[in-house]
Amino acid sequence: MARESAGARVGTAPQVAEHTNRAPVVTYGLIAVNLVLFAAAMAQSVGNAKASSIMNDGALYSNRHLVFEYWRLLTSGFLHSSVPHLALNMISLYIVGRELERLFGPARYLTIYLMSLFGGSAAVLLFQQGPAPTVGASGAIYGLMGALLVVVLRLKLPATSVLVVIGLNIVMSISIPGISLWAHLGGLAFGALGALAVLWLPIVVLPPDQRTAARVSRTGWAGLIVLLVLSVAIGAGVMTTLSL
Repeated sequence: MARESAGARVGTAPQVAEHTNRAPVVTYGLIAVNLVLFAAAMAQSVGNAKASSIMNDGALYSNRHLVFEYWRLLTSGFLHSSVPHLALNMISLYIVGRELERLFGPARYLTIYLMSLFGGSAAVLLFQQGPAPTVGASGAIYGLMGALLVVVLRLKLPATSVLVVIGLNIVMSISIPGISLWAHLGGLAFGALGALAVLWLPIVVLPPDQRTAARVSRTGWAGLIVLLVLSVAIGAGVMTTLSL
């Protein structure tokens, strides 16, 4: 059998073999950043992270005059209010993130994570009511769950367990006070869209005879960049409006 050339047609799933043996360093790095910031907040406020200036300066508020404080769209996703809050999110990130990082590769995985975080922040500013600050990595983690659902459907694997986990988490977000439903839904939407950009957009945009590895990768990246810019632009645009 003749060997395939560099421009041979390929499928649109990420090349799993390229990343399978790599340590999920991005996932570990994200966990480390969350742990360090929580430790700093606890040390600063003598065991009460909620009272720290790190929390006050980095949390996202949906009903407070933020005066162009755009960094909160990002920093709120790396702050946690308590040990159980941090532990639940970091365990979830460890479980879901490692496999998705190996599948998508570090750069695409990080892009999906960040667009999910920004998408959750944008949804909070658009729809959330109440005085409580919004913090936590759960919006980004919901984005990873949305991406996982798209992967499962793309590979034609049973999706029941993923759907049940997402459904149960949404029910908990609605029924338990103090949980930000809109951060979760915004993150979920952008995470799913990010995976669609990588796995489905090349199918829609590229004719079968043009689906080379390079073109599939460029098309997926174009979709990811557009979504990342959109998630940031929505949040920044709403914050600008609220700041005026």
